[in-house]
Amino acid sequence: MKTIKNILCLMLLAVIFTACDGNDADFDTTAEVQTTGGLLQLDKTLIGYVVGDNGTYTASGKVYQGEVKTTRIDIYNSFTSATTGETSNEVLLATIDITDPTTGTNDLFSSSFMYADLINGLTLSTGALSPNDTDLTIGDFFNLRYESTTSGGYTNTNYQTTKVSVGTRFAGVYSYVDAAYYRIGVLTYEEGDYPPETTIESVDATTYRVVEYFGAFNGNTWYFEIDGSDNISYPANTPDGAGQTGNGQPFITCESNPGDMVNVPCGAGNTNYVIRDNVNGADQLVMSFGYFTAGSGPREFYQVMEKIVD
Repeated sequence: MKTIKNILCLMLLAVIFTACDGNDADFDTTAEVQTTGGLLQLDKTLIGYVVGDNGTYTASGKVYQGEVKTTRIDIYNSFTSATTGETSNEVLLATIDITDPTTGTNDLFSSSFMYADLINGLTLSTGALSPNDTDLTIGDFFNLRYESTTSGGYTNTNYQTTKVSVGTRFAGVYSYVDAAYYRIGVLTYEEGDYPPETTIESVDATTYRVVEYFGAFNGNTWYFEIDGSDNISYPANTPDGAGQTGNGQPFITCESNPGDMVNVPCGAGNTNYVIRDNVNGADQLVMSFGYFTAGSGPREFYQVMEKIVD
């Protein structure tokens, strides 16, 4: 059997590999794909692993069946320590046989796993990974790599991988179910003006990082905390010691600047709390915060973010 490593990162296919948020993109049906085969599209390239929940997680996606058909998908797994930066050996996590593939169809595939499956066979220089996930560190991650075997006798390494990132419950990808932005007292943006999805990452057991968006404005990273009573607060400083800002301006809250936060909900029980969904996992974060521009005035934000679940 012929075996090649075909990294599917051609510029022609770049649009296919922007589906990190799980949005479908049309498969390419050019002669390149038809004759090479093995093209996969993942539903998610990021899965949040929650320590202590004893959960089952699923990696899934689609495979385009061209003239050369994919007959098997092998998923390989490795682990990287956030503390040391060391990456483990790589082992086979799962094999998925594609039965009766048909040209022109998008065959679905999925593989489910638990913590015991993720650590099976993996070792670092210090030895095997701990059987207790409580020994993991926020920021540790497993990396799932996909190899497709085709009817033409080729093995293709897929460009996309899945990062299984170790975090806490409220890390993940969120959508906005309610939102408002007031610029100097004037309602300027509402929920429809906000991004369709925003990523929240764990920093430690109680601190979270919002990536790319501050309300409706992109290009921002900021932080909030959730305490044991599910109250949300905003640290004055970022983890590296710099002052917390919003859109490059000094951060304000209902507590620090009550006179400037008059157009959004403030006060205990009105905002800055978590609504847990213990059935479906679609937790909500109810938040009020803002920033102050000197010589101009306050910018106030209110948003209800809901965690996107499978």
